[in-house]
Formats: sequence, structure tokens, C-alpha cells
Amino acid sequence: MREYTTFRAGGRAAEMVVCDTAEELAETVLSLKREGKPCIMLGKGSNTLFTDRGYKGTVIRLGRDFRAVAVHGVSVVCGADVSVAAAAKAALAANLTGFEFASGIPGSIGGALFMDAGAYGGEMKDVVTEAQILRIGTGQVETVAAEEMELSYRHSVFQTSGDIILSVTLGLKPGDHDAIAAEMNELTRRRNAKQPVQYPSAGSFFKRPEGYFAGKLIQDAGLKGLSVGGAQVSEQHSGFIINKGDATADDIIRLMHLVQNTVRDKFGVVLEPEVRIIGD
Repeated sequence: MREYTTFRAGGRAAEMVVCDTAEELAETVLSLKREGKPCIMLGKGSNTLFTDRGYKGTVIRLGRDFRAVAVHGVSVVCGADVSVAAAAKAALAANLTGFEFASGIPGSIGGALFMDAGAYGGEMKDVVTEAQILRIGTGQVETVAAEEMELSYRHSVFQTSGDIILSVTLGLKPGDHDAIAAEMNELTRRRNAKQPVQYPSAGSFFKRPEGYFAGKLIQDAGLKGLSVGGAQVSEQHSGFIINKGDATADDIIRLMHLVQNTVRDKFGVVLEPEVRIIGD
């Protein structure tokens, strides 16, 4: 699974299935459910780490029918496998503002909604109006409003319901093309200047603790640059754990625990990972 995640680390899954249509997806999920086999959805792999021992279940990815973007007035409708960057570019092309904050977020729009991803003061909950989903219990396709998604910081109802996001509708506003482009370019400049974009990572590794910033806590604990094997707390941004080139998932997980334990001992703050850790 290292080939399918941005950390470029981790072991094997038992199998992978790519579903091109909602019908294929429903058939696959219901079949696995009947057989009692575990499965997990995977988007672009930007917020997921598979353990070195691997995952004994089925990894499901979305294919052809989930890669389209359409603009209807001030709404941008994106298949769940559309990258967040592509969705931001579509909004720019249509002179729609409100999604600039997300232009540099890695991963798919479905994964971004699943995690209520955000950056630079914006979150998915600020712009999502509805989504088309597959009900995991029945295999039925339904449309749900944002109010039903329980969106909050790095949380959505999909994390507990297991229902699968098929498409996401963003509600934006008319804007000036040049101003939108300038804002996206400025955020890209800031990101490249402050984040270790040259190394494999999962972005910000830890959730923001209430009243604190994870990166500052880690830096103040003296952990900037700390390494375990090929994994390192970034010297550029302490909120990132990076793969220096040969990190195993075990290296990353051991470093995560070391950071958590040190920050808890020094400041009494428990850091929770944003990254999903999957497998044995």
C-alpha cells in the first residue's frame, strides 16, 4: 500500500477493488458484507498509513464515474475521486470564490469531506451543501444535506456510519477571477515556504488540541528534527512527520508515540493523530 499513500510507507492489503460505477460499488460492498470480509475505502491516500504487517481486508477505490466535475451556477459538483486541487481549479475557471483555502490540500474531495479537511481558516463544512452517498446497510444511493453530516473539526458522520461518499456539491459565490487566482497563488507560496512539501508525508500529522497548536507544542518540547529510523519530525514544520526516504510504517508509528508521550509529559496535552492508521 506504500504505492497508494502519500507517506510512501506501509505493508500489503489482501486485495484491492476499483469500482467504476455506483452499481459496482454497491455490489462489491454488499458482497463483502455478506461474506463477513472487512473493507475500507481509500481515496488518494493522503491521510492514511497502512501498518507494515498489512491489512487483511479489501481496499476499495473509486474509478471512472467518480472523476467528473460540473459547474451549475454557483455550485460545483465533484465526483468523490476528484482531487481537491482539481475542484479548486474548476471553481477558479468558473470565477467562483470561497474554496481558495483548499487549493493546496492533497487528496480527493470525498476524503476531504470524510475528514472535514481544512487549511488557512477554512474547512469543508464551510462550503459543502450536499453529497450523494451509498448507504452501507442497504446499497441505496441517497442525497444528504450538509446539516445531516455532523461536520466539525476533522469529523463527519461518515466516520461512524460507514456510508460511502459518491459526490460532493460545493456552494460558492461569484468572484473576480484575478483575485481568486492571486489568493490561490499566495496560499501556495506560503505552503511551499513553511511546509516540507519535498518529502512524503500525510500533511499535518496531529489534530489541533483545543487552545493549542500541535506544531508549537512539539517544537517547544524540543522534538523538532527528532528521527526514528527513516521517519522525522520535520525541521521545517514540527507539525509534520516526514519520510526521509526509507521510513517504515513502524518508524512513523514509533515516532508518533514518542511525540505524544513527550508532549503529554511536558505539557499535559494529549495529541490525537489526524492520520488513519490501518492494519494489524
